[in-house]
Amino acid sequence: MAKTTKRIDSLGLAEMSGALALTKKAEDVLLLDLRKVSAAADYFVIVTGGSDVQVKAISDAVVEGLEGAGVPVWHVEGYANRRWVLIDLIDVVVHVFHHEARTFYGLERLWGDSPARRIE
Repeated sequence: MAKTTKRIDSLGLAEMSGALALTKKAEDVLLLDLRKVSAAADYFVIVTGGSDVQVKAISDAVVEGLEGAGVPVWHVEGYANRRWVLIDLIDVVVHVFHHEARTFYGLERLWGDSPARRIE
């Protein structure tokens, strides 16, 4: 049986990813609009988990929720270490950070010229 994929615009995909992260009590969910500053992706969704277990739970909720909605997940990286899990959806990249890793890598600072908004 062929797998059905659902086409959602990149903003909708970013918002859905943030909402799924919030189902596992993700903190500081930030959506960065990269469309005018980079060809790498349309949006970054940056979220924080308070522990390794929560980083795993958030990552699982995003991947499983998207796949359950028929949205293909292209690549997941960093899952084993649970400090920074990157979920690549092509037009949207979800970054699930442990607190210390988010502070250390500072994606908000690196992409500071991008419009940003909180997802609550």
